[in-house]
Amino acid sequence: MIIYILGGGLLGFGYYRLVGYRTGSCPISSNPYISTIYGAVLGLMWYLK
Repeated sequence: MIIYILGGGLLGFGYYRLVGYRTGSCPISSNPYISTIYGAVLGLMWYLK
Protein backbone atom coordinates (compact mmCIF):
# COMPACT_ATOMS: atom_id res chain seq x y z
CA MET A 1 0.00 0.00 0.00
CA ILE A 2 2.84 2.38 0.85
CA ILE A 3 4.37 1.84 -2.59
CA TYR A 4 1.09 2.84 -4.28
CA ILE A 5 0.75 5.95 -2.13
CA LEU A 6 4.36 7.03 -2.69
CA GLY A 7 4.16 6.21 -6.39
CA GLY A 8 0.98 8.23 -6.74
CA GLY A 9 2.56 11.12 -4.86
CA LEU A 10 5.59 11.04 -7.15
CA LEU A 11 3.37 10.98 -10.21
CA GLY A 12 1.32 13.87 -8.82
CA PHE A 13 4.46 15.91 -8.22
CA GLY A 14 5.75 14.98 -11.66
CA TYR A 15 2.48 16.21 -13.13
CA TYR A 16 2.99 19.52 -11.33
CA ARG A 17 6.56 19.84 -12.65
CA LEU A 18 5.79 18.87 -16.25
CA VAL A 19 2.26 20.19 -16.80
CA GLY A 20 1.63 22.52 -13.87
CA TYR A 21 0.11 25.94 -14.48
CA ARG A 22 2.01 28.59 -12.53
CA THR A 23 -0.74 31.17 -13.10
CA GLY A 24 -3.10 29.44 -10.67
CA SER A 25 -5.78 28.73 -13.24
CA CYS A 26 -5.97 25.07 -12.18
CA PRO A 27 -6.11 24.45 -8.42
CA ILE A 28 -4.65 20.94 -8.68
CA SER A 29 -1.70 21.52 -10.98
CA SER A 30 -0.74 25.02 -9.81
CA ASN A 31 0.24 23.92 -6.28
CA PRO A 32 2.87 21.19 -5.71
CA TYR A 33 1.39 20.16 -2.36
CA ILE A 34 -2.13 19.70 -3.69
CA SER A 35 -0.98 17.80 -6.77
CA THR A 36 1.21 15.50 -4.65
CA ILE A 37 -1.60 14.78 -2.18
CA TYR A 38 -4.04 14.29 -5.03
CA GLY A 39 -1.66 11.79 -6.64
CA ALA A 40 -1.16 9.97 -3.35
CA VAL A 41 -4.92 9.66 -2.85
CA LEU A 42 -5.30 8.35 -6.39
CA GLY A 43 -2.52 5.83 -5.69
CA LEU A 44 -4.37 4.69 -2.56
CA MET A 45 -7.60 4.38 -4.51
CA TRP A 46 -5.78 2.32 -7.14
CA TYR A 47 -4.52 0.02 -4.38
CA LEU A 48 -7.98 -0.37 -2.85
CA LYS A 49 -9.55 -1.11 -6.22
